[in-house]
Amino acid sequence: MSEVNESTEFTSLFDEGVGKLRYSYNSTAVDGGAKAASAADVGSGDWRYQAMEFAKGAAEMSVEFVKGVRDVVKQSVLREDSVIVRRFKGPFERICGKLGFLNEYLPEDRDPFHSWSVIFCVWVLALAVLIVNTDHDTTTSLVKKIKVHPPSASLILLPDGRRLAYQEQGVSAEQARFSMIVPHPFLSSRLAGIPGLKDSLLQNFGVRMVTYDLPGFGESDPHPDRNLDTSAMDILHLSYALNITDKFWVVGYSDGSMHAWAALRYIPDRLAGAIMVAPMVNPYEPRMTKEERRKIWGKWTIKKKLSYQLARKFPRLLPYFYRKSFLSGKHDQIDKWLSLSLGPRDRALVEGQMFEEFWQRDVEESVRQANAKPFMEEAVLQVSNWDFSISDLKVQNKHQGKSILLWLKSIYRQEEERSSGFLGPIHIWQGAEDQVVPPSMSDFVHRVLPDTMLHKLPYEGHFTYFYFCDECHRQMFSTVYGNPQGPLPPKVDQTPIEEVEKNSEEVIFSDIKTVEENTFNSVEIQKFYELEIRMDMPDIEDWNDVAWLDLFSDKKSYNNVQTSINIVKRIELNSKINLFHYILAHNVVPFSHMVHIHHPWMELLECLEL
Repeated sequence: MSEVNESTEFTSLFDEGVGKLRYSYNSTAVDGGAKAASAADVGSGDWRYQAMEFAKGAAEMSVEFVKGVRDVVKQSVLREDSVIVRRFKGPFERICGKLGFLNEYLPEDRDPFHSWSVIFCVWVLALAVLIVNTDHDTTTSLVKKIKVHPPSASLILLPDGRRLAYQEQGVSAEQARFSMIVPHPFLSSRLAGIPGLKDSLLQNFGVRMVTYDLPGFGESDPHPDRNLDTSAMDILHLSYALNITDKFWVVGYSDGSMHAWAALRYIPDRLAGAIMVAPMVNPYEPRMTKEERRKIWGKWTIKKKLSYQLARKFPRLLPYFYRKSFLSGKHDQIDKWLSLSLGPRDRALVEGQMFEEFWQRDVEESVRQANAKPFMEEAVLQVSNWDFSISDLKVQNKHQGKSILLWLKSIYRQEEERSSGFLGPIHIWQGAEDQVVPPSMSDFVHRVLPDTMLHKLPYEGHFTYFYFCDECHRQMFSTVYGNPQGPLPPKVDQTPIEEVEKNSEEVIFSDIKTVEENTFNSVEIQKFYELEIRMDMPDIEDWNDVAWLDLFSDKKSYNNVQTSINIVKRIELNSKINLFHYILAHNVVPFSHMVHIHHPWMELLECLEL
């Protein structure tokens, strides 16, 4: 009987539901028919009326959908036995109890829950509008465009025909006690040098500082096949062109230090030492331990890490990001363009007016050519294989092999031990709060090169010790050069004028041949030119009697260059090695003709029996 009753009740309920459904369907159909008839009477074919009705229907459907979602949430999520209510009901009630005094400011006829919901939604909407307006600020007063300044650099012509732009500061070449060559870091130029370094300090220590533009930066011509070897050769040719005959110091700062490392590796005999401030090494250096690599990479931002990954694996994507940042024609802050993480002291310095003006002028000179390729090459050089390791600069004895025969020879034959590496001093200054080049990187350098002198700076960052700090610059110079002694006194020629005129007349007009121990004969000069310039030389019977030498270049073999006549006045030299230095320093032969003077120097010296 119970089963029969249940079936009867279910049937009655189903009939009632169907009846209601039919009734609602019929009433809806009737209403729809009335509305359609009225619409036809008002104006058939009016698409605006149809669009309006469609919008009303969509709005009604949306409202009903929201109500349905609300009911579902109430019945499933906001029940007393739901996990969310049991977990958050107590804290929510306590918070509402503490904020209940705010209900006194609401109208008495308003539900507090409904009122605060509306207030919260309006607050979120207003906050979103403020964020959007801040991100899309179109004010032009704060945006500065990059300017193009007139050329102001001095230029030299390199053996491969490229022009290299440079700038000098300090004492002259004749009065220089010490000479420094400073390669600049990424997104910089020859104008950087040591920022804020006063000329009076250079005068006190007798220092001549030379800065230059890397290939493709500033006013220097790009290099078709850049690497760290060619970078060291550029420094070498610059030193000879500027008559730096003594050994000089190389200065490396931040990621520009890789050019200083290259000079230490490839031209160590020309260097007196190295000054490094927050030096950067290859972040993929294989000799780093996992702990050292973790400490170094942990200090960098995600964008910085991504830029290194792109430069190593997908370098062709870098120009796209460069054109969106520093090649866009507009200025911005250094930490945004280079994705830097700065400490509080570095942040305060970077935001200052002095640094901003200096930085903007330096960037304008760096991107003068508006070419992304040199910047891409510089970024790739930083993370690619350097063809040498920092540990290769360590001084160690050369061993020709490990065989027993060589060991026996070393016992019975006393030979001079030949050493490899850099023998001069290397000074490193590293800030403890540096987040651009972490201190762990300098610790790694000191571990593989224990002879380096590491100066740790407890409260300094990446910029604070190197930029606009007179006392810091004086401390570095005193550490490297000792007490200031001023420039060298000018050389005074004490030879009587009459004797000089007599000697000059003998050199020019005399037919008497003089033979001196340290002069150069025609065979040596002929071998030099035939080896390096590959051009025909006039017949010279005796170099000691020749006062003027005319060199004519072939138009066809030298790209139709106008005939060049280089007049060389005979001078007294102290040793045969000065011939080579004199020809390079005084531009006896045009640099455009010296296309083979990269590595055959040893062959040249052997040819001259030096």
